[in-house]
Amino acid sequence: QLPLVESGGGLVQAGDSLRLSCTVSGIQIMIYSLAWFRQAPGKEREFVAAVSRSGGRTLVADSEKDRFSISRNGNMVYLQTNSLKPEDTGVYYCAAAIQASIVSVTTEIADYDLWGHGTQVTVSS
Repeated sequence: QLPLVESGGGLVQAGDSLRLSCTVSGIQIMIYSLAWFRQAPGKEREFVAAVSRSGGRTLVADSEKDRFSISRNGNMVYLQTNSLKPEDTGVYYCAAAIQASIVSVTTEIADYDLWGHGTQVTVSS
């Protein structure tokens, strides 16, 4: 079984909400910060949100901070997405980065050690 498995994606209408989940298993989750990235069709993968090892610090991409939030609880990490727009369409990936500090987060793809296979989110207009 993969260490990171995403779920919760689907086809929704503009304005709807989705909560994406990532189940983490088989690793020492407390040494990792966790994040969500998104890859739209024909575009590069981009940072969406991250949460620190402690869960006390979060970072959301400027373009999404009014609509998205990230949280972690036990072996789960969540991305709450509200007021979805067609441009939010893409594959959403969960990722984990080993961090020495309990408050560090990173937006850099290269810093992430583990990735899930992604969950598709499609927003229709």
